[in-house]
Amino acid sequence: MEGAQPGARLRLVELTKRFGGVTAVDRLDLTVPAGTFFALLGPSGCGKTTTLRMVAGLEEPTAGRILLDEEEITRLRPYRRPVNTVFQSYALFPHLDVFENVAFGLRRRGVRDVTGQVRAMLSLVQLDGYERRRPAQLSGGQQQRVALARALVNRPRVLLLDEPLGALDLTLRRRMQVELKRIQTEVGITFVHVTHDQEEAMTLADMVAVMNNGRIEQLGTPAELYEFPATAFVATFLGRSNLLSGTVVGRAGEDVLVEAYGERFSVPVVRARSTAGAVLLGVRPEKLRLVATADEVPAGHQAVAGIVTDAAYLGTSTQYLLRTGWGDELSVFAAADGETRPVPVGQAVVAHWHPRYAFLLPAGTSGDGSAAPVEAADAVPANGAGPR
Repeated sequence: MEGAQPGARLRLVELTKRFGGVTAVDRLDLTVPAGTFFALLGPSGCGKTTTLRMVAGLEEPTAGRILLDEEEITRLRPYRRPVNTVFQSYALFPHLDVFENVAFGLRRRGVRDVTGQVRAMLSLVQLDGYERRRPAQLSGGQQQRVALARALVNRPRVLLLDEPLGALDLTLRRRMQVELKRIQTEVGITFVHVTHDQEEAMTLADMVAVMNNGRIEQLGTPAELYEFPATAFVATFLGRSNLLSGTVVGRAGEDVLVEAYGERFSVPVVRARSTAGAVLLGVRPEKLRLVATADEVPAGHQAVAGIVTDAAYLGTSTQYLLRTGWGDELSVFAAADGETRPVPVGQAVVAHWHPRYAFLLPAGTSGDGSAAPVEAADAVPANGAGPR
């Protein structure tokens, strides 16, 4: 966007918010690089929206600092901050048409000639020709585009998005995800997107911070978080994971040896976040393959035998549940490639995987997090103090 200011680097330092005896955000240290699409991902009540509201100036921190490009804005009034927010409810003025909704912020700032800027924003969000329509005459996706245009026309250094697509149906939400990414790339503003939708975070964000109980469990690119989670919470919240409780019993070259349920497994040391004591051996459902007998397991693969207890065909894949000999169930996703035969419920099978797709976590990592600060620019999965 011609003339737009570049996005700002957002830094939160020991940011804390308490409501009475409840700590909603717990000593959050976080750096969001300028110009990135950053997602705060976590379950309801984890502190992500509270964090966003503190950055917007809608909640006052109990402790800590908020900085934009090293300029502290912690105590600035909301209207004094170069930050705008897009809410799930859109918050459009029903009595104003599209043009005046977008122009509202400019007029409040005393800008006299708003026509050029408003039309440029409407073109950016692909709403040319909708200037004189009222919000009630628009679809949900169009209303969301107006809300984006209204926020962006003020040229914020950081745009905060609080579950902005939550009110849309699945098809429209996916279409708007593409549009959001396109707009962020075009304007170059730092986007901080709060969501509980894992797919949305993976689709949109350059970097993702997974939050739980007021802290950040892990920070990294979507691929890093998915392929090498740092905690059991991340492994199960961001997609699905099969987690086997075991104990490290030694090393064999570059592999960590694990005993679980009377069986021996191995995980490459580079895929291990713990190399001693009680551990969780994890493998994603799509990394598993099913065969009829142990004789069909490829050399070098790990294997678990069981009985298929459920099969659900989802078009792109069939999802199986496999009851193991020790009583737990494993999830297996088999791609619908047109060649793999369906496995009937009740069939005895063997699930196998290559050790390079497994990962090893310390036991007891269901949501404690750690106290190390994290920085998105590191582009390395890391534990850290974070919000709820």
